[in-house]
Amino acid sequence: MTDPSDSSFAAGTTSAGNLIVALADEDGRLSAMEKKLAESVLADVNYATSASITDIATRAGVSPPTVTRFCRRLGCASFSDFKVQLAKSAYVGLRYLKPESVTTTPEQVAEDIVTKAQNALFEMHRSLDLDAVNAAVALLAKAEMIYAFGSGGNSTMIVNELQNRLFRLGSRISASNDHGMNLMLSAAVQPGTVVFGSSISGRNIELTNCFALLRERGVPTIALTQAGTPLAANADVVIAIELPEGRNIFRATSTRYATLAVVDIIANLVAYQDRNKSTRILRGIKEELVKQRDGGDDSQILGD
Repeated sequence: MTDPSDSSFAAGTTSAGNLIVALADEDGRLSAMEKKLAESVLADVNYATSASITDIATRAGVSPPTVTRFCRRLGCASFSDFKVQLAKSAYVGLRYLKPESVTTTPEQVAEDIVTKAQNALFEMHRSLDLDAVNAAVALLAKAEMIYAFGSGGNSTMIVNELQNRLFRLGSRISASNDHGMNLMLSAAVQPGTVVFGSSISGRNIELTNCFALLRERGVPTIALTQAGTPLAANADVVIAIELPEGRNIFRATSTRYATLAVVDIIANLVAYQDRNKSTRILRGIKEELVKQRDGGDDSQILGD
């Protein structure tokens, strides 16, 4: 008869995040001995991924056969398979299983958010490739049409902000976060067009495919992304932003502030390429806002 303890209670847990969840035993399915073993593994995942079965058994105070049965219970084919899956899961699950100790008062949270934003801006400024920025500005300033592609919460915001910055300088620009539309636009784009793409990870497959197509068609592209990524490899100009992510899973990425600052830098430099044109269009926009929104008050911002 099959020992019920040998059956896997977590079919499919060999996917990265689920193995960590199974080890955490949030449902209380592990026996006392298995829980002791799981806690030993989670206490030092790096050690567990390189240790022998005897080492792990000794550290947890159990026998090697218990370790083997435990691995099978978690849905792994063997101890070796368990170690492979554990190595894959370490950076996927642990940060979300055991978030760092976080501050919770309004004063502490405000200081944390502002400090991280300041750090992101400082690091971006320190490492920014100004030659790449200048090359991007040269392309954008001369473009007859600009498409800005981005998806996901952050990159959607970034390309929308690029459109918001550049239309008021007289640029013809359209932002899109629809993968199908981006692919069709890439296939239909006409000479004189420049395509700007944003992907913080640089691993957006659909955007990378668009950039590969655009390269085949000889269309200039600009990528705001991490260096050395698939998107960067397919872009003509790469404005690299590489900032470390903190372990606080509850705080939104501070990389957003850095990327928005880069958009502002680009837009400001585009404006300076033709100051007369930029001034004329900005003045026309401001006049309408003063008349129709601000009741003659010229001190309000351009846009709302």
